[in-house]
Amino acid sequence: MELAPGGTHTFTTGDSEWIVLPLGGACTVEIEGKEFQLLGRESVFAGVTDFAYVPRDARAQIASGAGGRFALAGAKCERRLPARYGPAPEVPVEDRGSGNCARQVRNFASADAFDCDKLIAVEVITPGGNWSSYPPHKHDENRPGAETELEEIYYFEIDGPNGFGYQRVFPSRVGGSDVLAEVRTGDAVLVPDGWHGPSVAQPGHAMYYLNVMAGPGQERQWRICFHPDHVESTGGYR
Repeated sequence: MELAPGGTHTFTTGDSEWIVLPLGGACTVEIEGKEFQLLGRESVFAGVTDFAYVPRDARAQIASGAGGRFALAGAKCERRLPARYGPAPEVPVEDRGSGNCARQVRNFASADAFDCDKLIAVEVITPGGNWSSYPPHKHDENRPGAETELEEIYYFEIDGPNGFGYQRVFPSRVGGSDVLAEVRTGDAVLVPDGWHGPSVAQPGHAMYYLNVMAGPGQERQWRICFHPDHVESTGGYR
């Protein structure tokens, strides 16, 4: 969502919980009498940002004096949790992988970092020329202790003009999702099921993506299964 200077956006959350995440710029989020000042950031490549959690069955307004771009990440939920502010210094930042699989993961709303009912969300920065979301993995069935059923959205931004990347999704079952997408800033790839990865960054152009996940199970955890043909590559993941 993009707001012009002085712009506002008002929405009701219905049966979903939401996170307001600045992509570029600052804003104020007002939720039923509570007001959160989000300092934001210049761009997604400038570092982590603060954010606001908006509960279900609420009315919220986003206002930006200087204008900016903001992501609304949401998922249907059952519990109504309190509206909250997420400070940038409390966002866990993880350097994951090694070599040409190295990337940075910002776990701002991972299951272990921030309390939501269903929603899980993280940001990933992949250096130019590197692969991330690798080895291919899936989370499309519930296997207690081994895998959680989660649908997922990838939202992309590419650093620099004319940059692009690629995202692969392939079937884990007959008739499953099968996608090879060229992605640029503003593009999204849906992963309702299937193996997904790699996410490939063009040399010279870092790639950002926002992962938003949720599922029907009672356990809010990111438990994944690596593709058996690529399980030897998990060293690059760790």
